[in-house]
Amino acid sequence: MPSSQEIDALDQFDLKLLAALEADGGLTNSELAEKVGLSASQCSRRRIRLEESGVIEGYSARLNAARLGIGLLALVQVSMTLHSKENAKKFTDFVNAVDEIQEAYALTGDADYLLKVVVPDLKDLSRIINDLILPHASVSHVKSSIVLTTLKDSHRLPLSARSRA
Repeated sequence: MPSSQEIDALDQFDLKLLAALEADGGLTNSELAEKVGLSASQCSRRRIRLEESGVIEGYSARLNAARLGIGLLALVQVSMTLHSKENAKKFTDFVNAVDEIQEAYALTGDADYLLKVVVPDLKDLSRIINDLILPHASVSHVKSSIVLTTLKDSHRLPLSARSRA
């Protein structure tokens, strides 16, 4: 994890570099240099530093779920039977073992967890909820919502807010 000094050391070129890579992680150093306004060697050194410090965690391709036949997105709220470290660990292990669960968040409020589940259809959602989540020993209640329309789907961080700080 980067130290607060490393985070404070990020300058406008670093923020431009991060924004460009976030938009397109496949940019070459030459393409990146052109976007950021530095030489390719300077961009390369900065990119390596940001990777080594953990600011850049990695690179990946974004796949189109619908074109791959995975057309249903659901948000599933889960409440636990008993709140303990052991139950939390078991549930975390369970969540990490189910590929259809893309994201999982521990929450404050009425539900203990919110799961983002992607599946091909309702039959598969039913299988995930009824055969996997509900029978889990630590789960007491499940409430699901099917996403009708995605209004915004961005994984980009608000780097412009960082540059104003």
